[in-house]
Amino acid sequence: MNEFGDVLQVRDLFKEHGHGQGVVRAVDGVDLDVPAGQMLAVMGPSGCGKSTLLHLLGGLERPTDGEVWLAGRRIDTLSERALARLRRGSMGFVFQAFHLVEELSAAENVELPALLAGCSPRAARQRAAVLLERVGLADRARHLPWELSGGQRQRVAIARALANEPLVLLADEPSGNLDTAATLDVLRLFEELRSTGQTLVIVTHDERIAATADRLISMRDGMFVDDTWLADSTTERLEDLIGLEG
Repeated sequence: MNEFGDVLQVRDLFKEHGHGQGVVRAVDGVDLDVPAGQMLAVMGPSGCGKSTLLHLLGGLERPTDGEVWLAGRRIDTLSERALARLRRGSMGFVFQAFHLVEELSAAENVELPALLAGCSPRAARQRAAVLLERVGLADRARHLPWELSGGQRQRVAIARALANEPLVLLADEPSGNLDTAATLDVLRLFEELRSTGQTLVIVTHDERIAATADRLISMRDGMFVDDTWLADSTTERLEDLIGLEG
């Protein structure tokens, strides 16, 4: 544990699907500590278990065995209601397919998690305005998702994930549906979040995102096969990778 403490901890974690001879072990006995403020990328081939791992960290699935801890609290044993409250208040989720509500504007999509968590409509609106400004979409607040580009929709999704000031942001293939320019916008945004102390766990096939993380874990067959702490600063690697001026 570093001086800031570990936001996420996993101990001897297993997740199995199926029964008997047909059982598939998607996550196979992994241990993990994620310090506060770290940007962690998890890479591996399709089917290696990285998305399942993210779902277990976020309480979207329950492990077959093992423990998941968030900020010193064990979460895999919580009731469904308690787990739902915890997800709303302490975790932000970003998905490849965005999962925006098509009938709601960008601002309303960002407001929704705060409203569900009991925030007043006025406070939720103010928070959404701040977050859309932060992701560079203040001028798109009234637009519906179909009126936005893929990169803009992903930035709205990231703003929504930050609505309740989560302890950790969990992203599943966040650049999977984006072109190069939109991926660059997401990389810049992740770097800004990391620089402010936000903890991020990202599963990705995208080497551009992995190369700008603080730490890279490689998975195969449900297990960690490599765990590398990247030495250079994230900003320097981002500039080298995509040709930004310093």
